[in-house]
Amino acid sequence: MGAHAARERTRHTTTEHTTTEHTTSEHTTPDHLGSDHLLDRARRLGQLFRPDDVRAEDRGDADGADALWPVEAEFSLAAATDWLNSPPLTGADLRGRVVLVDFWTHTCINWLRQLPHVRAWADAYRDAGLVVVGVHSPEFSFEHGVEAVRRAVESRSIGYPVAVDDTFGVWRSFHNHFWPALYLVDATGRLRHHVFGEGSYEETETVLRQLLTEAGAGDLGPFPAPVEARGVEAPADWDSLRSAETYLGYDRTTGFASPGGVVADLPRAYAAPDRLRLGHWALAGAWTVGREAAVAQKPGGRLTLRFSARDLHLVAAPPAGATVRYRVLLDGRPSGADAGLDVASDGSGTIAEPRLHQLVRRPGAVDAATVEIEFLDRGAEVYAVTFG
Repeated sequence: MGAHAARERTRHTTTEHTTTEHTTSEHTTPDHLGSDHLLDRARRLGQLFRPDDVRAEDRGDADGADALWPVEAEFSLAAATDWLNSPPLTGADLRGRVVLVDFWTHTCINWLRQLPHVRAWADAYRDAGLVVVGVHSPEFSFEHGVEAVRRAVESRSIGYPVAVDDTFGVWRSFHNHFWPALYLVDATGRLRHHVFGEGSYEETETVLRQLLTEAGAGDLGPFPAPVEARGVEAPADWDSLRSAETYLGYDRTTGFASPGGVVADLPRAYAAPDRLRLGHWALAGAWTVGREAAVAQKPGGRLTLRFSARDLHLVAAPPAGATVRYRVLLDGRPSGADAGLDVASDGSGTIAEPRLHQLVRRPGAVDAATVEIEFLDRGAEVYAVTFG
């Protein structure tokens, strides 16, 4: 896995040749809330600091800090390893159509919250000449392979073409560095707009409609297109979100609080401290912490984290051919009314496939809380915790 990237979130519209800076929390260690210099920068720019806004990863060779796809370049989908919902598409096939290219990875909560807008645009503007192409470039090892992407496409009701980009060839051809990332290409094949991360939906749809009008489209219907976002796709509660995405493998983690630290790639008995600071996490029981995930070696392994957010999600996978039962406690009690979509009111749940699981959704006031996830079976692989 490549080095974690340091990038600023940008907007760029070539029709006006302007670029506006926005902040993101991606830096040399995974989204860490204590980065005072990022907070200071956000305040200076007058932007809301959104700590879980963009996932960033370098997958190309010698990319610059501000590397962007050249406006004059032809975009290429030729390196896709497979296609879903469509035969293979090329730039030549799409010439004359306005194209929206969406880079995603199916466990990314930021992409999941962006998806309802992309689906809405695909439906609303298809007859006006818009082609949406999803490009699935996997972040974690279990996200590779066409079947994993197929399950995500079906579960998320994605009907537009999807390029499976297991080797990151399409990613590199766009000089991309982010999940999620949107690129708008006009009917002549020129890049006209891009957005990294969540948000700017009205701006993006405005440019999209402009490009369709330039291409000769007639009535484009109501603005904005109606969007339906439910479950994990619902917008984050940005006003209460104070916790940042936390990776659980040693390659990119921060805030690990178990005494003695991480022993990389070797089984070890871990213990949780009596108290955790906000944004810190710990393991208890027998675990092996690998580069991208921590794996419970025996039943009863626990993951504990102190957080402040409405929603808490766990990216997790079971061992091959098995399931893992778990139990969630919030401040020492069963989830009850605060249970997420993947948890019963008594705090119980099951990991049956590798994906993002929503463990907590709090309907009322949000204060800092401690979540403890106990895995009742061995073999649970835990990759990341995200918030909303």
